[in-house]
Amino acid sequence: MPPPLTPALPAMPLKIAVAQINPTLGDLPANTNKILAAVEEARQFGAHVLVTPELALCGCPPEDLLLRPDFLATCDHALNSLAEKIEVFGDITLIVGHPATRDGACYNAASVLRPGSPPAVYQKMLLSEELNEYRYFSPGNAPLVVTIGGVACGIVIGADIDRETPARYARAAGAELLLVLAASPYHIGKPSERFRNLASRARENDLPAIYVNLVGGQDEFVFDGGSLAVDRSGELAARLPQFQEIQGSEISLAGWGERDANPNIVSRWGSLRSPQPTNSLSSNLCLEEEVWQALTLGIRDYVEKNRFPGALLGFSGGIDSALVLALAVDALGKERVRTVIMPSPYTSQMSLDDARAMTEALGTRHDEIGIEPVMRTFASLLAPHFSGLPADTSEENIQARARGMILMALSNKSGELVLNAGNKSEMAVGYCTLYGDMVGGLAVLTDIPKTMVYRLARYRNRREPGNAPIPENIINRPPSAELKPGQTDQDSLPPYEILDAIIKGYMEENKSATELINDGLSKEDVTKAIRLFHLAEYKRRQAPVGILVTRRGFGKNWRYPITNRWGYP
Repeated sequence: MPPPLTPALPAMPLKIAVAQINPTLGDLPANTNKILAAVEEARQFGAHVLVTPELALCGCPPEDLLLRPDFLATCDHALNSLAEKIEVFGDITLIVGHPATRDGACYNAASVLRPGSPPAVYQKMLLSEELNEYRYFSPGNAPLVVTIGGVACGIVIGADIDRETPARYARAAGAELLLVLAASPYHIGKPSERFRNLASRARENDLPAIYVNLVGGQDEFVFDGGSLAVDRSGELAARLPQFQEIQGSEISLAGWGERDANPNIVSRWGSLRSPQPTNSLSSNLCLEEEVWQALTLGIRDYVEKNRFPGALLGFSGGIDSALVLALAVDALGKERVRTVIMPSPYTSQMSLDDARAMTEALGTRHDEIGIEPVMRTFASLLAPHFSGLPADTSEENIQARARGMILMALSNKSGELVLNAGNKSEMAVGYCTLYGDMVGGLAVLTDIPKTMVYRLARYRNRREPGNAPIPENIINRPPSAELKPGQTDQDSLPPYEILDAIIKGYMEENKSATELINDGLSKEDVTKAIRLFHLAEYKRRQAPVGILVTRRGFGKNWRYPITNRWGYP
Protein backbone atom coordinates (compact mmCIF):
# COMPACT_ATOMS: atom_id res chain seq x y z
CA MET A 1 0.00 0.00 0.00
CA PRO A 2 1.38 3.48 -0.83
CA PRO A 3 2.26 5.82 2.04
CA PRO A 4 -0.57 8.03 3.31
CA LEU A 5 -1.06 11.41 1.72
CA THR A 6 -1.19 14.57 3.83
CA PRO A 7 -2.89 17.21 1.68
CA ALA A 8 -4.45 20.38 3.01
CA LEU A 9 -8.02 20.05 4.21
CA PRO A 10 -10.78 21.53 2.06
CA ALA A 11 -12.82 24.14 3.89
CA MET A 12 -15.99 22.11 3.34
CA PRO A 13 -16.66 18.48 2.33
CA LEU A 14 -16.40 17.97 -1.41
CA LYS A 15 -19.92 17.51 -2.79
CA ILE A 16 -19.97 15.27 -5.83
CA ALA A 17 -23.09 14.83 -7.96
CA VAL A 18 -23.55 11.63 -9.92
CA ALA A 19 -25.52 11.70 -13.19
CA GLN A 20 -26.59 8.11 -13.87
CA ILE A 21 -28.30 9.03 -17.12
CA ASN A 22 -29.81 7.28 -20.13
CA PRO A 23 -28.65 9.09 -23.29
CA THR A 24 -29.90 8.29 -26.78
CA LEU A 25 -27.10 7.37 -29.14
CA GLY A 26 -26.51 10.11 -31.70
CA ASP A 27 -29.09 12.56 -30.31
CA LEU A 28 -26.54 15.17 -29.31
CA PRO A 29 -29.05 17.99 -28.62
CA ALA A 30 -31.20 15.82 -26.32
CA ASN A 31 -28.17 14.40 -24.55
CA THR A 32 -26.74 17.88 -24.04
CA ASN A 33 -30.02 19.06 -22.52
CA LYS A 34 -30.13 16.01 -20.25
CA ILE A 35 -26.63 16.75 -18.97
CA LEU A 36 -27.44 20.43 -18.43
CA ALA A 37 -30.57 19.50 -16.49
CA ALA A 38 -28.41 17.31 -14.26
CA VAL A 39 -25.96 20.21 -13.80
CA GLU A 40 -28.78 22.49 -12.69
CA GLU A 41 -30.10 19.87 -10.27
CA ALA A 42 -26.60 19.36 -8.87
CA ARG A 43 -26.17 23.10 -8.35
CA GLN A 44 -29.39 23.23 -6.35
CA PHE A 45 -27.93 21.08 -3.62
CA GLY A 46 -24.55 22.82 -3.73
CA ALA A 47 -22.46 20.23 -5.55
CA HIS A 48 -18.94 21.22 -6.51
CA VAL A 49 -18.78 18.77 -9.40
CA LEU A 50 -21.10 16.66 -11.58
CA VAL A 51 -19.73 13.42 -13.03
CA THR A 52 -21.42 11.83 -16.08
CA PRO A 53 -20.90 8.32 -17.46
CA GLU A 54 -18.47 7.35 -20.21
CA LEU A 55 -19.44 8.69 -23.67
CA ALA A 56 -22.54 10.29 -22.12
CA LEU A 57 -22.51 13.13 -24.63
CA CYS A 58 -23.03 10.95 -27.71
CA GLY A 59 -24.33 7.68 -26.26
CA CYS A 60 -22.62 4.30 -26.15
CA PRO A 61 -21.39 2.40 -28.04
CA PRO A 62 -21.21 4.66 -31.11
CA GLU A 63 -19.56 1.90 -33.17
CA ASP A 64 -18.94 2.83 -36.81
CA LEU A 65 -20.34 6.31 -36.33
CA LEU A 66 -16.86 6.96 -34.93
CA LEU A 67 -15.48 6.40 -38.44
CA ARG A 68 -17.46 9.40 -39.72
CA PRO A 69 -15.69 12.77 -39.54
CA ASP A 70 -19.05 14.57 -39.55
CA PHE A 71 -20.21 12.64 -36.47
CA LEU A 72 -17.02 13.49 -34.61
CA ALA A 73 -17.37 17.13 -35.63
CA THR A 74 -20.91 17.17 -34.24
CA CYS A 75 -19.60 15.74 -30.95
CA ASP A 76 -16.93 18.48 -30.82
CA HIS A 77 -19.58 21.13 -31.42
CA ALA A 78 -21.78 19.73 -28.63
CA LEU A 79 -18.82 19.68 -26.25
CA ASN A 80 -17.98 23.30 -27.05
CA SER A 81 -21.62 24.23 -26.46
CA LEU A 82 -21.51 22.52 -23.07
CA ALA A 83 -18.34 24.36 -22.15
CA GLU A 84 -19.93 27.72 -23.03
CA LYS A 85 -22.98 26.97 -20.89
CA ILE A 86 -20.87 25.86 -17.94
CA GLU A 87 -19.27 29.31 -18.05
CA VAL A 88 -22.72 30.77 -17.44
CA PHE A 89 -23.40 28.49 -14.45
CA GLY A 90 -20.26 29.81 -12.88
CA ASP A 91 -19.91 27.66 -9.76
CA ILE A 92 -19.77 23.99 -10.72
CA THR A 93 -17.37 21.68 -12.54
CA LEU A 94 -18.68 19.20 -15.13
CA ILE A 95 -16.81 16.02 -16.03
CA VAL A 96 -18.32 14.64 -19.23
CA GLY A 97 -17.52 11.59 -21.37
CA HIS A 98 -17.23 11.98 -25.15
CA PRO A 99 -15.18 10.93 -28.20
CA ALA A 100 -12.29 13.27 -29.03
CA THR A 101 -9.89 13.53 -31.95
CA ARG A 102 -6.29 14.68 -31.76
CA ASP A 103 -3.52 14.45 -34.35
CA GLY A 104 -5.58 12.13 -36.53
CA ALA A 105 -6.42 9.69 -33.74
CA CYS A 106 -9.72 9.18 -31.95
CA TYR A 107 -9.90 8.73 -28.18
CA ASN A 108 -12.50 7.73 -25.64
CA ALA A 109 -12.18 10.86 -23.54
CA ALA A 110 -13.40 12.75 -20.50
CA SER A 111 -13.29 16.54 -20.36
CA VAL A 112 -13.25 18.58 -17.17
CA LEU A 113 -15.25 21.73 -17.88
CA ARG A 114 -15.22 24.61 -15.41
CA PRO A 115 -15.69 28.33 -15.62
CA GLY A 116 -12.63 30.38 -16.41
CA SER A 117 -10.40 27.44 -17.33
CA PRO A 118 -9.65 25.62 -20.59
CA PRO A 119 -10.92 22.04 -20.63
CA ALA A 120 -8.64 19.39 -19.17
CA VAL A 121 -8.93 16.15 -21.16
CA TYR A 122 -8.24 12.56 -20.12
CA GLN A 123 -7.85 9.80 -22.71
CA LYS A 124 -8.86 6.26 -21.73
CA MET A 125 -5.85 3.98 -21.39
CA LEU A 126 -7.33 0.47 -21.38
CA LEU A 127 -9.87 -0.08 -24.14
CA SER A 128 -12.83 -2.46 -23.87
CA GLU A 129 -12.84 -5.63 -25.94
CA GLU A 130 -16.52 -6.15 -25.06
CA LEU A 131 -17.38 -2.89 -26.85
CA ASN A 132 -14.84 -3.50 -29.65
CA GLU A 133 -13.11 -0.21 -28.82
CA TYR A 134 -9.81 -1.20 -30.42
CA ARG A 135 -11.52 -0.82 -33.80
CA TYR A 136 -12.16 2.86 -33.17
CA PHE A 137 -10.04 4.34 -30.40
CA SER A 138 -6.36 4.82 -29.70
CA PRO A 139 -5.32 4.26 -26.09
CA GLY A 140 -4.20 7.18 -23.95
CA ASN A 141 -0.99 7.03 -21.94
CA ALA A 142 -1.10 9.83 -19.33
CA PRO A 143 -3.00 10.36 -16.08
CA LEU A 144 -5.19 13.38 -15.38
CA VAL A 145 -5.51 14.82 -11.89
CA VAL A 146 -7.53 18.01 -11.29
CA THR A 147 -8.18 19.82 -8.03
CA ILE A 148 -11.87 20.38 -7.24
CA GLY A 149 -12.98 21.89 -3.96
CA GLY A 150 -9.49 21.41 -2.53
CA VAL A 151 -9.36 17.68 -3.43
CA ALA A 152 -7.06 16.22 -6.11
CA CYS A 153 -9.31 14.06 -8.29
CA GLY A 154 -7.88 11.41 -10.60
CA ILE A 155 -10.02 10.82 -13.68
CA VAL A 156 -10.23 7.34 -15.24
CA ILE A 157 -12.67 5.75 -17.70
CA GLY A 158 -14.47 2.41 -17.74
CA ALA A 159 -12.12 -0.54 -18.25
CA ASP A 160 -9.25 1.51 -16.78
CA ILE A 161 -10.49 0.41 -13.37
CA ASP A 162 -10.23 -3.30 -14.26
CA ARG A 163 -6.41 -3.26 -14.14
CA GLU A 164 -3.85 -1.71 -11.82
CA THR A 165 -1.94 0.71 -14.05
CA PRO A 166 -4.30 3.68 -14.70
CA ALA A 167 -5.29 4.05 -11.05
CA ARG A 168 -1.68 3.69 -9.96
CA TYR A 169 -0.65 6.42 -12.41
CA ALA A 170 -3.35 8.70 -11.02
CA ARG A 171 -2.19 8.03 -7.45
CA ALA A 172 1.42 8.74 -8.41
CA ALA A 173 0.29 12.03 -9.96
CA GLY A 174 -1.16 13.09 -6.60
CA ALA A 175 -4.78 11.89 -6.74
CA GLU A 176 -6.64 11.79 -3.42
CA LEU A 177 -9.85 10.45 -4.98
CA LEU A 178 -10.68 8.39 -8.10
CA LEU A 179 -13.60 9.45 -10.30
CA VAL A 180 -14.55 6.72 -12.78
CA LEU A 181 -16.73 7.44 -15.83
CA ALA A 182 -18.14 4.12 -17.05
CA ALA A 183 -20.38 2.56 -19.69
CA SER A 184 -20.33 -1.04 -18.52
CA PRO A 185 -22.94 -3.30 -20.16
CA TYR A 186 -24.88 -5.63 -17.92
CA HIS A 187 -24.46 -9.35 -17.80
CA ILE A 188 -25.21 -11.80 -15.02
CA GLY A 189 -22.47 -11.37 -12.43
CA LYS A 190 -21.19 -8.05 -13.81
CA PRO A 191 -22.27 -5.83 -10.84
CA SER A 192 -20.19 -7.96 -8.47
CA GLU A 193 -17.22 -7.81 -10.86
CA ARG A 194 -17.38 -4.02 -10.95
CA PHE A 195 -17.46 -3.76 -7.19
CA ARG A 196 -14.52 -6.14 -6.78
CA ASN A 197 -12.41 -4.23 -9.31
CA LEU A 198 -13.25 -0.83 -7.83
CA ALA A 199 -12.58 -2.06 -4.29
CA SER A 200 -9.23 -3.53 -5.36
CA ARG A 201 -8.08 -0.23 -6.90
CA ALA A 202 -9.18 1.63 -3.77
CA ARG A 203 -7.24 -0.68 -1.43
CA GLU A 204 -4.14 -0.79 -3.63
CA ASN A 205 -3.91 2.98 -3.78
CA ASP A 206 -5.37 3.97 -0.39
CA LEU A 207 -7.95 6.10 -2.19
CA PRO A 208 -11.75 6.31 -2.15
CA ALA A 209 -13.40 5.91 -5.54
CA ILE A 210 -16.69 6.83 -7.18
CA TYR A 211 -17.91 4.86 -10.21
CA VAL A 212 -20.60 6.46 -12.42
CA ASN A 213 -22.22 4.00 -14.81
CA LEU A 214 -24.47 4.54 -17.82
CA VAL A 215 -28.05 3.24 -17.79
CA GLY A 216 -30.32 2.30 -20.70
CA GLY A 217 -30.78 -0.07 -23.63
CA GLN A 218 -28.76 0.23 -26.84
CA ASP A 219 -29.48 -2.49 -29.39
CA GLU A 220 -28.13 -5.72 -27.82
CA PHE A 221 -26.61 -4.03 -24.80
CA VAL A 222 -28.33 -3.00 -21.60
CA PHE A 223 -26.44 -0.65 -19.29
CA ASP A 224 -27.68 -1.14 -15.76
CA GLY A 225 -26.39 1.88 -13.84
CA GLY A 226 -25.75 0.73 -10.30
CA SER A 227 -23.22 3.54 -9.78
CA LEU A 228 -21.28 3.06 -6.57
CA ALA A 229 -18.71 4.48 -4.22
CA VAL A 230 -16.15 2.73 -2.04
CA ASP A 231 -14.01 4.09 0.76
CA ARG A 232 -10.22 3.85 0.86
CA SER A 233 -10.36 0.35 2.35
CA GLY A 234 -12.60 -0.89 -0.46
CA GLU A 235 -15.76 -1.04 1.63
CA LEU A 236 -19.02 -0.18 -0.13
CA ALA A 237 -20.17 3.27 0.95
CA ALA A 238 -22.92 4.16 -1.52
CA ARG A 239 -24.73 2.53 -4.41
CA LEU A 240 -27.46 3.81 -6.69
CA PRO A 241 -30.26 1.54 -7.97
CA GLN A 242 -29.79 -0.56 -11.10
CA PHE A 243 -31.78 0.07 -14.28
CA GLN A 244 -32.99 3.52 -13.17
CA GLU A 245 -32.04 6.91 -14.54
CA ILE A 246 -30.95 9.31 -11.80
CA GLN A 247 -30.19 12.85 -12.91
CA GLY A 248 -28.20 13.85 -9.87
CA SER A 249 -27.42 12.09 -6.63
CA GLU A 250 -25.09 13.85 -4.25
CA ILE A 251 -22.19 12.05 -2.62
CA SER A 252 -20.16 13.95 -0.03
CA LEU A 253 -16.51 13.38 0.67
CA ALA A 254 -15.73 13.72 4.36
CA GLY A 255 -12.86 15.71 5.86
CA TRP A 256 -9.41 14.38 6.66
CA GLY A 257 -8.45 13.64 10.24
CA GLU A 258 -10.35 12.62 13.33
CA ARG A 259 -13.80 11.06 13.34
CA ASP A 260 -16.48 13.58 12.42
CA ALA A 261 -19.44 14.29 14.71
CA ASN A 262 -21.62 12.60 12.08
CA PRO A 263 -21.40 8.86 12.82
CA ASN A 264 -21.64 8.08 9.10
CA ILE A 265 -18.39 9.92 8.43
CA VAL A 266 -15.06 8.29 9.20
CA SER A 267 -11.51 9.58 8.98
CA ARG A 268 -9.17 10.15 6.03
CA TRP A 269 -11.76 10.67 3.30
CA GLY A 270 -13.05 7.33 4.40
CA SER A 271 -16.80 7.80 4.00
CA LEU A 272 -18.67 8.55 0.82
CA ARG A 273 -22.33 9.08 1.52
CA SER A 274 -25.51 10.09 -0.29
CA PRO A 275 -27.96 12.57 1.24
CA GLN A 276 -30.78 10.53 -0.31
CA PRO A 277 -31.09 7.54 2.03
CA THR A 278 -33.19 5.53 -0.40
CA ASN A 279 -30.37 5.59 -2.93
CA SER A 280 -27.31 5.36 -0.71
CA LEU A 281 -27.04 1.60 -0.25
CA SER A 282 -29.61 0.26 -2.68
CA SER A 283 -29.92 -3.46 -1.98
CA ASN A 284 -28.83 -6.05 -4.49
CA LEU A 285 -31.60 -7.50 -6.64
CA CYS A 286 -32.18 -11.24 -6.78
CA LEU A 287 -30.96 -12.82 -10.01
CA GLU A 288 -34.41 -13.20 -11.57
CA GLU A 289 -35.39 -9.61 -10.77
CA GLU A 290 -32.09 -8.32 -12.14
CA VAL A 291 -32.56 -10.19 -15.43
CA TRP A 292 -36.23 -9.15 -15.57
CA GLN A 293 -35.32 -5.49 -15.22
CA ALA A 294 -32.58 -5.83 -17.84
CA LEU A 295 -35.02 -7.34 -20.35
CA THR A 296 -37.81 -4.83 -19.72
CA LEU A 297 -35.39 -1.91 -20.00
CA GLY A 298 -34.00 -3.39 -23.21
CA ILE A 299 -37.49 -3.71 -24.70
CA ARG A 300 -38.61 -0.25 -23.58
CA ASP A 301 -35.58 1.60 -24.91
CA TYR A 302 -35.52 -0.31 -28.20
CA VAL A 303 -39.17 0.53 -28.82
CA GLU A 304 -39.03 4.13 -27.65
CA LYS A 305 -35.62 5.16 -28.98
CA ASN A 306 -36.48 3.71 -32.39
CA ARG A 307 -39.92 5.39 -32.27
CA PHE A 308 -42.13 2.34 -32.63
CA PRO A 309 -45.70 2.96 -31.50
CA GLY A 310 -45.86 -0.38 -29.71
CA ALA A 311 -45.05 -4.07 -29.89
CA LEU A 312 -46.65 -7.04 -31.63
CA LEU A 313 -46.24 -10.65 -30.56
CA GLY A 314 -47.25 -13.98 -32.04
CA PHE A 315 -48.68 -15.75 -29.01
CA SER A 316 -48.78 -19.54 -29.21
CA GLY A 317 -49.82 -20.22 -25.65
CA GLY A 318 -46.34 -21.66 -24.98
CA ILE A 319 -43.95 -20.68 -22.21
CA ASP A 320 -41.59 -18.54 -24.34
CA SER A 321 -44.23 -16.30 -25.90
CA ALA A 322 -46.05 -16.09 -22.57
CA LEU A 323 -42.89 -14.83 -20.90
CA VAL A 324 -42.25 -12.27 -23.66
CA LEU A 325 -45.84 -11.05 -23.35
CA ALA A 326 -45.45 -10.51 -19.59
CA LEU A 327 -42.13 -8.72 -20.14
CA ALA A 328 -43.58 -6.52 -22.87
CA VAL A 329 -46.54 -5.46 -20.74
CA ASP A 330 -44.22 -4.61 -17.85
CA ALA A 331 -41.95 -2.67 -20.21
CA LEU A 332 -44.51 -0.78 -22.30
CA GLY A 333 -47.91 -1.02 -20.62
CA LYS A 334 -50.82 -3.10 -21.85
CA GLU A 335 -52.06 -0.39 -24.24
CA ARG A 336 -48.90 -0.67 -26.38
CA VAL A 337 -48.79 -4.47 -26.66
CA ARG A 338 -50.78 -6.54 -29.16
CA THR A 339 -50.97 -10.33 -29.39
CA VAL A 340 -51.92 -12.50 -32.34
CA ILE A 341 -52.85 -16.18 -31.95
CA MET A 342 -52.47 -18.10 -35.21
CA PRO A 343 -53.81 -21.61 -34.62
CA SER A 344 -53.27 -24.52 -36.97
CA PRO A 345 -55.06 -27.91 -36.96
CA TYR A 346 -52.32 -29.10 -34.58
CA THR A 347 -52.82 -26.35 -32.00
CA SER A 348 -54.26 -27.84 -28.84
CA GLN A 349 -57.36 -26.47 -27.17
CA MET A 350 -55.28 -26.04 -24.01
CA SER A 351 -52.93 -23.69 -25.85
CA LEU A 352 -55.84 -21.63 -27.14
CA ASP A 353 -57.53 -21.48 -23.75
CA ASP A 354 -54.33 -20.50 -21.95
CA ALA A 355 -53.41 -17.84 -24.52
CA ARG A 356 -56.89 -16.31 -24.39
CA ALA A 357 -56.90 -16.35 -20.59
CA MET A 358 -53.53 -14.64 -20.33
CA THR A 359 -54.30 -11.87 -22.82
CA GLU A 360 -57.63 -11.25 -21.10
CA ALA A 361 -55.98 -11.10 -17.68
CA LEU A 362 -53.34 -8.65 -18.89
CA GLY A 363 -55.82 -6.57 -20.89
CA THR A 364 -53.81 -6.49 -24.13
CA ARG A 365 -55.30 -6.20 -27.57
CA HIS A 366 -55.78 -9.68 -28.96
CA ASP A 367 -56.47 -11.05 -32.46
CA GLU A 368 -56.86 -14.57 -33.83
CA ILE A 369 -55.96 -15.53 -37.39
CA GLY A 370 -56.14 -19.23 -38.30
CA ILE A 371 -53.46 -20.46 -40.71
CA GLU A 372 -55.20 -23.61 -42.01
CA PRO A 373 -56.25 -21.89 -45.28
CA VAL A 374 -52.63 -20.89 -45.89
CA MET A 375 -51.47 -24.44 -45.19
CA ARG A 376 -53.99 -25.84 -47.70
CA THR A 377 -52.93 -23.35 -50.36
CA PHE A 378 -49.25 -24.17 -49.99
CA ALA A 379 -49.99 -27.91 -49.93
CA SER A 380 -51.81 -27.54 -53.25
CA LEU A 381 -49.08 -25.41 -54.79
CA LEU A 382 -46.29 -27.76 -53.74
CA ALA A 383 -48.11 -31.07 -54.29
CA PRO A 384 -46.58 -31.68 -57.77
CA HIS A 385 -43.10 -30.99 -56.41
CA PHE A 386 -43.50 -33.03 -53.21
CA SER A 387 -45.17 -35.98 -54.97
CA GLY A 388 -43.81 -39.33 -53.80
CA LEU A 389 -41.76 -37.77 -50.99
CA PRO A 390 -42.53 -38.44 -47.30
CA ALA A 391 -43.80 -35.64 -45.10
CA ASP A 392 -41.05 -34.08 -42.98
CA THR A 393 -39.99 -30.72 -41.54
CA SER A 394 -40.72 -29.07 -44.90
CA GLU A 395 -44.44 -29.15 -44.17
CA GLU A 396 -43.89 -28.18 -40.54
CA ASN A 397 -41.83 -25.14 -41.53
CA ILE A 398 -44.59 -23.88 -43.83
CA GLN A 399 -46.71 -23.37 -40.72
CA ALA A 400 -44.02 -21.31 -38.99
CA ARG A 401 -43.40 -19.26 -42.12
CA ALA A 402 -47.10 -18.57 -42.61
CA ARG A 403 -47.21 -17.17 -39.09
CA GLY A 404 -44.09 -15.13 -39.72
CA MET A 405 -45.54 -13.64 -42.88
CA ILE A 406 -48.75 -12.67 -41.08
CA LEU A 407 -46.86 -11.00 -38.24
CA MET A 408 -44.64 -9.02 -40.58
CA ALA A 409 -47.64 -7.92 -42.66
CA LEU A 410 -49.37 -6.65 -39.51
CA SER A 411 -46.16 -4.93 -38.46
CA ASN A 412 -45.79 -3.23 -41.83
CA LYS A 413 -49.35 -1.95 -41.66
CA SER A 414 -49.33 -0.80 -38.03
CA GLY A 415 -45.69 0.18 -37.56
CA GLU A 416 -45.54 -2.00 -34.42
CA LEU A 417 -42.33 -3.87 -33.60
CA VAL A 418 -42.53 -7.66 -33.79
CA LEU A 419 -41.02 -9.23 -30.68
CA ASN A 420 -39.36 -12.57 -31.29
CA ALA A 421 -39.74 -15.20 -28.56
CA GLY A 422 -36.98 -17.69 -29.45
CA ASN A 423 -34.75 -18.61 -26.51
CA LYS A 424 -31.00 -19.24 -26.29
CA SER A 425 -31.33 -23.01 -26.06
CA GLU A 426 -33.30 -23.14 -29.33
CA MET A 427 -30.97 -20.70 -31.08
CA ALA A 428 -27.95 -22.72 -29.98
CA VAL A 429 -29.09 -25.93 -31.69
CA GLY A 430 -31.16 -24.45 -34.51
CA TYR A 431 -34.52 -25.54 -33.11
CA CYS A 432 -36.19 -22.68 -34.98
CA THR A 433 -37.35 -21.87 -38.50
CA LEU A 434 -35.71 -19.28 -40.71
CA TYR A 435 -38.28 -16.74 -41.98
CA GLY A 436 -40.80 -18.35 -39.63
CA ASP A 437 -40.58 -18.25 -35.85
CA MET A 438 -37.26 -16.41 -36.26
CA VAL A 439 -38.91 -13.28 -37.70
CA GLY A 440 -39.06 -10.07 -35.72
CA GLY A 441 -37.28 -6.86 -34.92
CA LEU A 442 -36.09 -7.70 -31.40
CA ALA A 443 -35.31 -11.16 -30.01
CA VAL A 444 -36.16 -10.73 -26.34
CA LEU A 445 -35.03 -14.17 -25.10
CA THR A 446 -32.09 -14.79 -27.44
CA ASP A 447 -29.70 -14.89 -24.45
CA ILE A 448 -32.08 -16.63 -22.02
CA PRO A 449 -31.64 -20.43 -21.73
CA LYS A 450 -34.83 -22.47 -21.49
CA THR A 451 -34.22 -23.31 -17.83
CA MET A 452 -34.00 -19.57 -17.07
CA VAL A 453 -37.23 -19.02 -19.03
CA TYR A 454 -39.04 -21.15 -16.45
CA ARG A 455 -37.30 -19.40 -13.55
CA LEU A 456 -38.35 -15.99 -14.88
CA ALA A 457 -41.94 -17.11 -15.43
CA ARG A 458 -42.21 -18.39 -11.86
CA TYR A 459 -40.55 -15.22 -10.54
CA ARG A 460 -43.09 -13.03 -12.34
CA ASN A 461 -45.98 -15.04 -10.94
CA ARG A 462 -44.55 -14.83 -7.41
CA ARG A 463 -44.64 -11.04 -7.63
CA GLU A 464 -48.44 -11.14 -7.83
CA PRO A 465 -49.49 -14.35 -6.05
CA GLY A 466 -53.15 -13.45 -6.19
CA ASN A 467 -53.04 -12.25 -9.79
CA ALA A 468 -50.29 -14.26 -11.49
CA PRO A 469 -50.17 -13.29 -15.19
CA ILE A 470 -48.82 -16.57 -16.61
CA PRO A 471 -51.24 -19.53 -16.34
CA GLU A 472 -49.82 -22.52 -14.47
CA ASN A 473 -50.75 -24.78 -17.40
CA ILE A 474 -48.27 -22.91 -19.58
CA ILE A 475 -45.48 -23.37 -17.04
CA ASN A 476 -46.19 -27.01 -16.18
CA ARG A 477 -47.00 -28.62 -19.53
CA PRO A 478 -44.23 -30.19 -21.68
CA PRO A 479 -42.90 -27.63 -24.21
CA SER A 480 -43.98 -28.19 -27.81
CA ALA A 481 -43.84 -26.40 -31.15
CA GLU A 482 -47.20 -28.03 -32.00
CA LEU A 483 -46.32 -28.53 -35.65
CA LYS A 484 -47.55 -32.15 -35.75
CA PRO A 485 -49.71 -34.36 -33.51
CA GLY A 486 -48.30 -35.14 -30.06
CA GLN A 487 -45.04 -33.30 -30.66
CA THR A 488 -42.78 -32.24 -27.76
CA ASP A 489 -39.36 -30.55 -27.79
CA GLN A 490 -37.74 -33.61 -26.22
CA ASP A 491 -38.60 -35.67 -29.30
CA SER A 492 -35.67 -33.90 -30.95
CA LEU A 493 -33.57 -32.49 -28.10
CA PRO A 494 -32.05 -33.65 -24.81
CA PRO A 495 -33.90 -32.45 -21.69
CA TYR A 496 -33.33 -28.73 -21.32
CA GLU A 497 -31.45 -29.10 -18.02
CA ILE A 498 -28.88 -31.19 -19.88
CA LEU A 499 -28.91 -29.12 -23.07
CA ASP A 500 -28.41 -25.85 -21.17
CA ALA A 501 -25.48 -27.34 -19.23
CA ILE A 502 -23.86 -28.35 -22.53
CA ILE A 503 -24.46 -24.92 -24.09
CA LYS A 504 -23.07 -23.09 -21.08
CA GLY A 505 -19.97 -25.25 -20.94
CA TYR A 506 -19.30 -25.29 -24.68
CA MET A 507 -20.24 -21.72 -25.57
CA GLU A 508 -19.64 -19.61 -22.47
CA GLU A 509 -16.75 -21.55 -20.91
CA ASN A 510 -15.11 -22.91 -24.11
CA LYS A 511 -15.04 -26.47 -22.78
CA SER A 512 -14.32 -29.29 -25.20
CA ALA A 513 -16.63 -32.25 -25.78
CA THR A 514 -14.22 -34.42 -23.79
CA GLU A 515 -14.32 -32.03 -20.83
CA LEU A 516 -18.13 -31.96 -20.90
CA ILE A 517 -18.29 -35.75 -20.93
CA ASN A 518 -15.79 -35.87 -18.07
CA ASP A 519 -18.13 -33.51 -16.18
CA GLY A 520 -20.72 -36.28 -16.22
CA LEU A 521 -22.76 -35.44 -19.33
CA SER A 522 -23.54 -38.30 -21.68
CA LYS A 523 -21.45 -38.70 -24.82
CA GLU A 524 -24.60 -39.08 -26.91
CA ASP A 525 -26.12 -35.82 -25.67
CA VAL A 526 -22.86 -33.87 -25.96
CA THR A 527 -22.11 -35.15 -29.46
CA LYS A 528 -25.61 -34.40 -30.72
CA ALA A 529 -25.80 -30.94 -29.16
CA ILE A 530 -22.40 -29.79 -30.43
CA ARG A 531 -23.12 -31.06 -33.94
CA LEU A 532 -26.44 -29.16 -34.00
CA PHE A 533 -24.70 -26.14 -32.48
CA HIS A 534 -22.30 -25.79 -35.41
CA LEU A 535 -24.90 -26.62 -38.05
CA ALA A 536 -27.09 -23.74 -36.80
CA GLU A 537 -24.51 -20.99 -37.26
CA TYR A 538 -25.97 -19.88 -40.60
CA LYS A 539 -29.37 -19.44 -38.96
CA ARG A 540 -28.00 -17.32 -36.14
CA ARG A 541 -26.41 -14.93 -38.64
CA GLN A 542 -29.93 -14.20 -39.94
CA ALA A 543 -31.63 -13.84 -36.59
CA PRO A 544 -32.97 -10.53 -35.27
CA VAL A 545 -30.93 -8.48 -32.85
CA GLY A 546 -31.39 -9.70 -29.28
CA ILE A 547 -30.86 -8.49 -25.73
CA LEU A 548 -27.65 -9.76 -24.09
CA VAL A 549 -27.65 -10.73 -20.41
CA THR A 550 -24.98 -13.44 -20.11
CA ARG A 551 -21.22 -13.26 -20.33
CA ARG A 552 -21.34 -14.62 -23.86
CA GLY A 553 -24.45 -14.43 -25.97
CA PHE A 554 -25.18 -14.67 -29.68
CA GLY A 555 -24.65 -11.36 -31.46
CA LYS A 556 -21.85 -8.90 -30.76
CA ASN A 557 -20.11 -11.35 -28.40
CA TRP A 558 -20.15 -14.24 -30.86
CA ARG A 559 -18.02 -14.43 -34.02
CA TYR A 560 -17.88 -17.99 -35.31
CA PRO A 561 -17.45 -18.80 -39.02
CA ILE A 562 -20.38 -20.35 -40.85
CA THR A 563 -18.22 -22.42 -43.19
CA ASN A 564 -16.22 -24.49 -40.74
CA ARG A 565 -15.17 -28.15 -40.48
CA TRP A 566 -13.50 -27.87 -37.04
CA GLY A 567 -15.16 -28.86 -33.80
CA TYR A 568 -17.73 -31.40 -34.99
CA PRO A 569 -17.57 -34.48 -32.74
